[in-house]
Amino acid sequence: MKAFVQTFGCQMNEHDSLRMKEMLDQLGYERVPSAEGADLVILNTCSVRDLPEHKVYSQVGRLAQQKAQQPNLVVAVAGCVAQQEGKTILKRYKVVDLVFGPDQIFSLPEMLAEVAQGKRVLRTAWLPRDKKIQNFIPTEELDHFTLEGPTGNIAITKGCDNFCTFCIVPTTRGRLVSREPENILAEAKTLLQKGAKELWLLGQNVNAYQAGEAGFGELLAQVAALPGLMRLRFSSPHPNDWTNRLTDLMAANPVICPALHLPLQAGSDRILKAMHRDHNQAQFLDKVAYLKDKIPQIGLSSDIMVGFPGESEANFQDTLKVMQLVRFHQVYAFKYSPRPGTKAKAMGDDISETEKASRLEQVLNLHERIRSEVLQAEVGNRHEVLIDAAHPREQGVMTGRSANYLPVALQDAQAEIGDLVQVRITERRPHSLQGVRLD
Repeated sequence: MKAFVQTFGCQMNEHDSLRMKEMLDQLGYERVPSAEGADLVILNTCSVRDLPEHKVYSQVGRLAQQKAQQPNLVVAVAGCVAQQEGKTILKRYKVVDLVFGPDQIFSLPEMLAEVAQGKRVLRTAWLPRDKKIQNFIPTEELDHFTLEGPTGNIAITKGCDNFCTFCIVPTTRGRLVSREPENILAEAKTLLQKGAKELWLLGQNVNAYQAGEAGFGELLAQVAALPGLMRLRFSSPHPNDWTNRLTDLMAANPVICPALHLPLQAGSDRILKAMHRDHNQAQFLDKVAYLKDKIPQIGLSSDIMVGFPGESEANFQDTLKVMQLVRFHQVYAFKYSPRPGTKAKAMGDDISETEKASRLEQVLNLHERIRSEVLQAEVGNRHEVLIDAAHPREQGVMTGRSANYLPVALQDAQAEIGDLVQVRITERRPHSLQGVRLD
């Protein structure tokens, strides 16, 4: 039996997909790189924006054609779209045999057994949220966890309590819960024993973590102190919960990488208020200024949304202003799209698609100019690079990331995935750096 898991969306979805793959390994499935020839296809979906959702339905249509030629093919839809549209998916798409939400991934073997009996299965019920501290990953599963490359991903929270007016996460992933520190540390130790050089702590609002007296800072310090850990990263923190104390902790601990994804969304105070972000432009810039003062090499990335309801040209210019001041290393920019069940949907979608496209183009052009300058300034600098892959097109070239998350390629046939290599940057490419290994 062969299985293919296709992932849409965020790192949490990537994490969930890996957990599903591990369970399928235990059931005797062979992993395959595409849907073609698979006996089971799971689409792990994202509904944060409408584009990934449309891609999912397009893929379901292609799978219907495949199932016409391969009647025993089992098709499953998982993740946030499944949680949001579960009954509709089963009713509208006869090709789909199984629909389940993020809370149900560890019931996958049981659900597949029901499908094998000829049932069409829907599992979108929430697990209990009565306790804010939950070990939502079964302890017995930890020994089965595997690594894909030198990095291990650990979910420390699930869900979110912020209720930003544009965001569907509280609807599709529920209210915030945190794992016990001991449970997280047990998983981290397991991954290190299996060869992880780098760990990522994951959550929709990772720095809202709270387990008794242990907040995110305390957990970060505990994980960073684990023997054998070379690098520690996390994603994504919310600007509201980011403190100068956390900056000081990053600055003082060399294991915690000097890279931070801090979602801005918009630069206008009026739009930030309408988004229910609970901070303003000045507060965001103050936190960034402290970060850059304490960690000069910090690599900052962010999310930018254009065309939120009511966004004027002056509001949009505030976003460009913040981008110019902060000079993010990486920006993930997108057009606002109304999501069902969010407060912003009731505000109307009053910015034309033409204007949204124009603003998005301006954001991307500004970002490309800033990123080009950031990369050019790195030529001649030295970085420690964690090798994570062979270059997909260039023979003998390996790729990896610097501590501040810049992509680096080097011609070194002797380097292996998982190596930490000292590199001098020799060239800027359009979206990455080229370097040579130092003795």
